[in-house]
Parts: sequence; C-alpha cells; structure tokens
Amino acid sequence: MTLPTRDTRVTYPDGAVEARARVLHVAAAGEGRLAVITDVTSFHPVDAAWPDQPADTGVIRSGGTAFPVVDAVVAASDGTELFLGAEVPVRKGTEGWAFVVAHLLDEGAAIAEGDEVGIEADAAVRRSLSIGHTACHVASLALNHALAGRWSKPARTDALGDPDFDGIAIDTSRILPDGSVDRYRLNKSLRRAGFDATGLDGALDELAASVEATLAEWAESGAVVRVERDGSGDGLTDRRSWVCELPGGTARIPCGGTHAGSLAELGELRVSFEFSEDGGTPVLEMRTRAVADR
Repeated sequence: MTLPTRDTRVTYPDGAVEARARVLHVAAAGEGRLAVITDVTSFHPVDAAWPDQPADTGVIRSGGTAFPVVDAVVAASDGTELFLGAEVPVRKGTEGWAFVVAHLLDEGAAIAEGDEVGIEADAAVRRSLSIGHTACHVASLALNHALAGRWSKPARTDALGDPDFDGIAIDTSRILPDGSVDRYRLNKSLRRAGFDATGLDGALDELAASVEATLAEWAESGAVVRVERDGSGDGLTDRRSWVCELPGGTARIPCGGTHAGSLAELGELRVSFEFSEDGGTPVLEMRTRAVADR
C-alpha cells in the first residue's frame, strides 16, 4: 500500500470534532492494533515529542459501523516506512518526511485504503481537555507574574513581559480534563540565571493566593481565546499559536493543542503547589483546576 507523502490536514485547531475523510493507508501497529491514516482528521493526536495533551477519544465510521479509536498518535513516513509515536526518528517538519495522524483501532476493524469514512471525536472529552489546556496557559502566565520579583538578573520574558519562569524551568506538563499538572526543576542553571528560590517552599499558600488573584481578574474579563495559524496552512506540522486578549495585553504562545473559546468558559480557576526533591534537585509542582457549572 502507498504511504502518505503529505502531512495530514487537521481541523481540530478550529474546534471541529467531525470530519469526512479518505483512508490513505492502513498498517499493522502491533499489540493487536491497526494504524489508519486519512487525508484529513478532526482527531487531536498525542505527540511523543511533547505529550502534554492526551489524544481525543471517539470513533471512525465506515460502512455503517462505528469503530472505536483506542488512541491517536503523531506518525511520520519517509516514503518507505511508517514510524509511530516515539519511534519517529526526526523532528516534526523535517524536509522529505510526511507527518500524519495515526488513528489506532482494534485489528479486526473493517477499514481499507480508499474508504470514505466519518471521523468523530467525543465532544465532551474534547471540551474538558480544551478547558484544561487553556487553564494551563493562563496559570503559567499568572505564575510568571507572581514570581517576577525573585529574579535578580534579566531573563527572557513571556508573552506579557514577565520573566518566563514557566518556559525556563518547565520539566513536564500534563493536560487533564478541566486542568493541568506542571513540574518545574529549580536546578543550578536556574539559580545561575538569577532566580532565587530561597523560602519558596515555605510560601506556597501565598504563591497560590497570588496566582489565583490574577486568574480571577482575567477570568472576570471573559477574555477571548483563539488559535491562530501561521499563514493559511492547515497541515499537522504548520505552526499555530494560542492567543488570548488579556486585560494586560495580548498573550501569544506557540501551541498545537485545542482550547476553550474564552476564559468565561473556565469558571473559577484554582491552583495548588507542592514542593519536593528529585535526585537532590528541588521540584515545584503546580496543579491547576477549572471549576465551573457546565
């Protein structure tokens, strides 16, 4: 079967959960699964390079049957072989490679190359993850603002002009339904860059209160959120940005995920912090949760 030679066209950045598509390639994916590649998809896949947002859940409909999608991952092909998830050996956008969304189905799914299919992501799951991802971004900006006074040297700044603690210290980020968990390593390089963590472990309640106060102000504004594409491209690897019209200015963060349409959809935003150590390196963890009557 012919391997794809172009990136998958994706519609999820615009909020779509359904798409009509043509199957380009079907391959065994191991563990009793098939990888189904289509020309277009509304399914958000997990990216092994930065797996912050989980894959959508949902189905592919073909011939009157709904086949559950058990996972969706970013895959890549050099024209001779298809690599799935963590097996992809090159960076996204590498010339000569096609980057595609692989929908993983149970091995017995009756789907073949050339089939016209309907792709349906679960709208409720998508909404909760979109809210969680937007909450993650605004919480990171509010955290940067709260920690701005702890920098003794000039540091690169975030989308609002504060020192970018989140971008500099981030270790891992996980998007959850209606929230997120972010881990920051307070290592020697961060301290050499001018960040003072002295006493931070004993001031976590004060830090949470400061971050929540900023988030409450922003949520009250009902700031509009949108995803902007660089140019008119709608391919999987085309650059996109999360943009939010906050009271202090327009924030723009490169992002390939999905998002709420405004901060009004998030309701009340709550954060909590934990301090720990990992191999002798202090670690700060921030949990963000959107609490709304939806």
